[in-house]
Amino acid sequence: MSNAGIRNAPETLEAVVEQEQRCVFPFFTAETAWTLGSLLRTRLREASPRPAVVNITLANTNQLLFHCASRPGTQADNDIWVARKRATVLRWGASTLQQNYKMGSGTIAEKEQVFAAKFQLGARASEYAIHGGGFPIRVKGVEGIVGVIVVSGLTMQEDHEVIVEVIEEYLRKVESGEIKE
Repeated sequence: MSNAGIRNAPETLEAVVEQEQRCVFPFFTAETAWTLGSLLRTRLREASPRPAVVNITLANTNQLLFHCASRPGTQADNDIWVARKRATVLRWGASTLQQNYKMGSGTIAEKEQVFAAKFQLGARASEYAIHGGGFPIRVKGVEGIVGVIVVSGLTMQEDHEVIVEVIEEYLRKVESGEIKE
């Protein structure tokens, strides 16, 4: 576990891909988003004294379903990071941590340069982020992503892993019948 009480994020591309394949919802509604967002806020408050933003949107309409701060102290910059992480997930249909790992080894600055060059982003490079914390919402039987969950405020590994922890908790509760929609 990291100091924040959030387990360590995977260190390989393959492990992140496996997480994404495992974190598929049987359904996804505004009620699902509210429950997930509330679980994320609670988990973040338990895990860290640092403030973070939680943002859940639909993919095809940009409709905002959930947005909150885990505690006082977030800044406008957190919302800039939310937008950049969300844009990355929408364009490539994968988590921002997966995109990070696909850029190979090196510092985050080096990976960002590789990312920008690979996709010929030019001046638009600042619209995307390959820092962990953006995660696709997939529904069984539906092609593509239906939404995006973003956390911004902790380390990129913690931003990513808290989302996975909460999705796994949610899916366990659905399977056990504790959560019904």
